[in-house]
Amino acid sequence: MEEMTMRPEMYRNQWLPTVFNDLFGSDFVRKTACTAPAINVIESDSNYTVELAAPGLKKDDFKVNINDEGNLVIKMEQQADNKNEDKSRHYLRREFSYSKYEQTLILPDDVEKELIAAKVENGVLTIDLPKTAAAQKKPARQIEIG
Repeated sequence: MEEMTMRPEMYRNQWLPTVFNDLFGSDFVRKTACTAPAINVIESDSNYTVELAAPGLKKDDFKVNINDEGNLVIKMEQQADNKNEDKSRHYLRREFSYSKYEQTLILPDDVEKELIAAKVENGVLTIDLPKTAAAQKKPARQIEIG
């Protein structure tokens, strides 16, 4: 009995030469995977802190707001168009760098929404969500019996 072997077939774009498909579909030039940024949420006695990994992004690439339902909305958008105006050559393949992300977080009832603050530093967007005074934990204490 003849043994059949399964081989994965590479997608070939008919208008690009095979050599370019082989180059761009190989380990030599890897495609980037699209994933959402990593988010950490930290709770302390006085606040919540949201950290979002955003390497290479600037303050202007973000929009952070509270929507009509009282939820925290984090939007980021970065577009890099590396145009090359050299008329002596033309593109057979051109990939743009563009990333867009939006995340809505439902805030707990104990967040003081008017005092929320955000900053970008060292590739991390940090959003400080202070707790209301009533929600902050009081230190443990001994109650004396009279």
